Amino acid sequence: MSLIVKKFGGTSVAGKERMLNAAEIIKKTYLKNNKIVVVVSAQGNTTDELLEKAWQININPSKRELDVLLCAGEQISMALLAIALEKLGIEAISLTGWQAGFKTCKSYGNARIEGIYPERILKELSKNKVVIVAGFQGINDSEDLTTMGRGGSDTSAVALAAALNADECRIYTDVDGVYTANPHVVPNAEFLEIVSYGDMIKLASLGTQVLNKRSVEIAQKYGVEISVLSSLNRKNPQTTVKEVESINSKTIKGIALDNSLFLIHMDKSEKKRELFERFSEEKITVSNVICNKNEINFIINKSHLNVIYGILSGINFNINSDISKISVVGLGKKSHMEIADQMLEALKDISIEFVLIEDSISVIVSMEESEIAVRRIHDKFFTKNCVKVNE
Repeated sequence: MSLIVKKFGGTSVAGKERMLNAAEIIKKTYLKNNKIVVVVSAQGNTTDELLEKAWQININPSKRELDVLLCAGEQISMALLAIALEKLGIEAISLTGWQAGFKTCKSYGNARIEGIYPERILKELSKNKVVIVAGFQGINDSEDLTTMGRGGSDTSAVALAAALNADECRIYTDVDGVYTANPHVVPNAEFLEIVSYGDMIKLASLGTQVLNKRSVEIAQKYGVEISVLSSLNRKNPQTTVKEVESINSKTIKGIALDNSLFLIHMDKSEKKRELFERFSEEKITVSNVICNKNEINFIINKSHLNVIYGILSGINFNINSDISKISVVGLGKKSHMEIADQMLEALKDISIEFVLIEDSISVIVSMEESEIAVRRIHDKFFTKNCVKVNE
């Protein structure tokens, strides 16, 4: 008998047919005499729809009340999945994040897990029930509901797998696993059977949406191997994310596309120190700060849009939301300029706002041109001419 944690993303439980499909997957594993804990995300675009409802009423709602609102999405999914399993003759029980024992820090909107107390889960498992947990949420010391940020259900699932010492952690999504690029954008992207924790963390941090970065960091810390597979196509292989022995020859592992950003242009101002202090207070991550003589440019995730206007009040600025960041992941330390040259060659007739050279190499382009740019970069590197660098 094995204890298996399964996580179903929003697309995997969107609508009646997919919800019943997820229930069938769970039933098949359950009938093999396994104990099952399931973590679910909100259905489809529910989270965005709830945010839009809030912003229609108040452009700057409190983070506490937003968390109360957003927790509803996962709670709808967990109850519907339990009802679907009941229909299939499988006894199941749904638990909110706090019922499942998730304790978090006091932050709202991007809370960190401080501990998991799974007594209720273990009690229900002992009754041979499938336990379904609302992902993305927990409770803090003030007994307030908290959410863990975008992709937080991945974090919930991996953290539960670690806390329960589960035998397997399976993440179900709408693609067959991890590819060298998003297969919905790059049809000839290559499937990756094994990805190291380190490479997956980089891919996730740069916009690949298969796994949440924090979930992979937890997996690496506690040695949880993650299987990524499709809930819609069960015949294809799966990607395993695990510790991989390092080798001397490094190649490019993938191309990440991030459409969840906006670029802020701001005049140099005496308020800039105060501004960045406010970002820190609000736990807003500012990346790729680029300065020149007259202005400062920086990139922020679009999820912070509802608070950014208040922070920038009184400062001359403009926001460019029509941008995409494309990054090459998996570089040898001496290869940066060579890789950058080849990227620019592939994009020679595409307008580039910035080239960012860090641990990875990224370009900022318009969202309209982003998909063709990704395909060109992918074709440039994932051919017989792919650059290899010996460290």
